[in-house]
Amino acid sequence: MVLQVHGSPIGVTSIVIAGLASMGGFLFGYDTGQIACMIIMPDFQRRFATGPIGSDGLPAWNSWIEGLITSFLSIGTAIGVLCGAPLADGLGRRHAMSVEVGVFLVGVIIQVTAFTAWYQVAIGRLVTGLAIGALSAAVPLYQSETVPRQVRAALVATYQLFITFGILVAYLIGIGTDQISNSASWRLLIALSIPFALLLGIGIQFCPESPRWLAARGRNDEAYKSLANVRGCTVEESNPWVEQEYADILALVESDKKLEPAGWAACFRPQRRTLYRTLLGITLQAGQQFTGANYFFYYGSTIFTGAGLSNAFYTQAILGAVNFVCTFGGLYILETYGRRLPLIYGAAGMSVWLCVFATAGVAGNANTKPIADLQIVSACFFLLFYATTWAPGIWLFVGESFSYRTRAKQASLATLANWVSNFLISYFSPAIASAIDFGYGYVFMGCNIANCIIAYCFVYETESLTLEAVDQLYNAGIPAWRSRKWVPEGYESRDQVKAQDSMDDNATHIDDPSPQWKSKPDPLTGEETDKARKNPGVKGMTQTA
Repeated sequence: MVLQVHGSPIGVTSIVIAGLASMGGFLFGYDTGQIACMIIMPDFQRRFATGPIGSDGLPAWNSWIEGLITSFLSIGTAIGVLCGAPLADGLGRRHAMSVEVGVFLVGVIIQVTAFTAWYQVAIGRLVTGLAIGALSAAVPLYQSETVPRQVRAALVATYQLFITFGILVAYLIGIGTDQISNSASWRLLIALSIPFALLLGIGIQFCPESPRWLAARGRNDEAYKSLANVRGCTVEESNPWVEQEYADILALVESDKKLEPAGWAACFRPQRRTLYRTLLGITLQAGQQFTGANYFFYYGSTIFTGAGLSNAFYTQAILGAVNFVCTFGGLYILETYGRRLPLIYGAAGMSVWLCVFATAGVAGNANTKPIADLQIVSACFFLLFYATTWAPGIWLFVGESFSYRTRAKQASLATLANWVSNFLISYFSPAIASAIDFGYGYVFMGCNIANCIIAYCFVYETESLTLEAVDQLYNAGIPAWRSRKWVPEGYESRDQVKAQDSMDDNATHIDDPSPQWKSKPDPLTGEETDKARKNPGVKGMTQTA
């Protein structure tokens, strides 16, 4: 089955890759959602909470132990994300993901076999965090390197969509298992992540490997086959889209051979704006966490219980549903309006609604229904802006903004910042919120104002560009706010790039190429591209560079 996007062929394999690999995001979201449910389950509290007995007959949580159980996942992910780069580079993107799923399953077993030691649950979450962190580096990397650029934004953003789906599924299962009076209430909630993990670990082996990873290791025939697969064609078919991307990848590989191997230190070299992109990735990933979204996801049930709502589980599920549904809008927005504007306006919108949320809690009586309703509404609008902009947009930035030589390592460093920030929020939030209550929302409001300024000043517009063209953009010597006007050589505007993608009949352009296209020698052999493949009827059509 072959779809047409902007006149470009897109194989159903591309959609399968996006969905299956994004199960790594689902596992992250599921773990995020499950702890928010477990922490208020009676049996879980009786076994692991260490505070004095409350009026409900349950021991209260020590805020620091509560923070540790929640945040140990983030400690693991911070370590795991650094392991993700060497695993993805050494084993390949797919095999690395399968190994990481194995580690995840070990962590789940440690958690479900806990009885009264809270630190066993924390250690189990640490181990699952190792896997989730490594997956968070490998999945967007694999997706951005493999799927066609015409659908890259939407398909890479499915990683965030599946995070929200995982959160929602955990909330819904939590509502069901909360009715169980014994330890099955939380053990079952944890164990149900196993089939989702197996689906990723086994299923990903039936997907093609990243063509860029294959070409970098001299496996050119496999790289070409992978490119053809995601376009929905075979190696024997004449497809100029495959020929173009194949030639561009080989040219980049040949260029990289002249450079020394790239270690971790290469991520911090100013040449070719590598340092700029590393620091920007770190800043944006940290900024995504400091939007305040995970404050609601981790502690939403506690927040709304404190606001006088007895059905905090259901309120949390509503927020999870809003987050999930709105993320679909993010897929459309990133494809339609690019990367810069959504990040700028998204941060501004989140600032406004966090201000409403915090002011309602601080100035009003939080135990009254009108104030509680206003807080729920403001939280939903906050999630609307978050889910459509910063949630998927930052993962897309990580997938497409780094040069190939250092891409895996830069993605790991940037994602490390996400997990470190995640840890800070999950660990310190209970103590901070108990001290300043809903005034905590003002802290995140200030962070979003800073995010808005950073996005305007430093984020480049990479919409509709190949990964190789993105590298040229960052080295074009123009400021970020003028990046929307930059185009590859041979084009006059981004609209023309899109129009080129919208050619109705590719065969016409094989016989009668437009001025923007021409045959180009294979970078490795010096022969015409069609001679580099065992496909004499196909002329390589590549952009002039």
